[in-house]
Amino acid sequence: MSALPQPPENKGGESDFALYVHWPFCVSKCPYCDFNSHVAGSIDEDAWARALVAELHYYGTETKGRRLDSVFFGGGTPSLMPPRIVALLLDEAARHWSLDTALEVTLEANPSSAESSKFKAFRAAGVNRVSIGIQAFDDTALRFLGRAHDAREARAAITLAERSFPRFSFDLIYALPGQSVADWRRTLDEAIALCGDHLSLYQLTIERGTPFFAAHRGGAFDLPGEDLAAELYEVTQENMQINGLSAYEVSNHARPGGECRHNLVYWQGGDYVGIGPGAHGRIDIGGRRHATEQIPAPANWLAAVDAQGHATRKSVIVSNPERIEEYLMTGLRLAAGVDRARFERLTGIALADAVDASRVRKLVEEGYVRSDPAGIRVTVEGMARLNAVISYLIA
Repeated sequence: MSALPQPPENKGGESDFALYVHWPFCVSKCPYCDFNSHVAGSIDEDAWARALVAELHYYGTETKGRRLDSVFFGGGTPSLMPPRIVALLLDEAARHWSLDTALEVTLEANPSSAESSKFKAFRAAGVNRVSIGIQAFDDTALRFLGRAHDAREARAAITLAERSFPRFSFDLIYALPGQSVADWRRTLDEAIALCGDHLSLYQLTIERGTPFFAAHRGGAFDLPGEDLAAELYEVTQENMQINGLSAYEVSNHARPGGECRHNLVYWQGGDYVGIGPGAHGRIDIGGRRHATEQIPAPANWLAAVDAQGHATRKSVIVSNPERIEEYLMTGLRLAAGVDRARFERLTGIALADAVDASRVRKLVEEGYVRSDPAGIRVTVEGMARLNAVISYLIA
């Protein structure tokens, strides 16, 4: 890899450069989860600290001089990390990049008592935003989802997060077996009363290769039908809008200014370095965009970093047609949509030349898309059918 030229000035509140750190370990594996997460009996924390710092140093050297807008510790369960490793990585980041004055440092956490007891230590290490995997406020639902906490711990973790961090968010899952609209309304009411400036609300999906996939296929449980699932989605959007937490992305809701800055880097086509097992990255180097992917198996990743200073199993140049498609697919997830000026700056071509005008007109006529001089964005009705809208537009 060659040295990067100085990046263009970050304008209009756009976030352009981020770091993602993957901690792959969990106490237990949730039956719906298809992330790169693993249950381990013991972890050599010193070895993992050295390896993560080494891989960060490798990519930091390749991208030296950039301005870092956000850091995200994901997993797995990064709240199982020793806070000292978080501090080490943030110190290493500061050696390679200038830090934005509003640097967002997010750490994902589970609401177990053991993990939430470390919140103050994570704050001292430099974390200023925590994202908690609550998933439900009902013990029966939590048991179904295979979560290791109960509803009491969930509420206590939210209270402690509010006291410990300037910003916090939490996740909920809906469209569970047997869940009614009234059930979900009650959950939303509680979530709105407890939340800060951000909420992530995900509809349960059954991913191939997970325990839920086999159980659902075998008839162990049924999901809400299409009509009920659509009603649950509409109720979600309506309640969030009324309470000042509009959807800025398909599943993410925030008060104005409360959007997750790190995820905006992904969705707005920015650059991000990914370190840790299975982490992905998108980095512009010497005028070319590279897609990177790290070795996913923790033991193999660790061995590779020890041997060569990084564990990159794939680094390929993203062609401009691929970049155009990527940006359309991610940008259309945002309520703000794809900005014409930003699109042209990132891809070198006009948005009007990248999409079929007749397809755009048809989607506009059907009420799924809006197109104006600022850009193209999906309507509320279109968001409910987002995959189909995107597939039609970029076909």
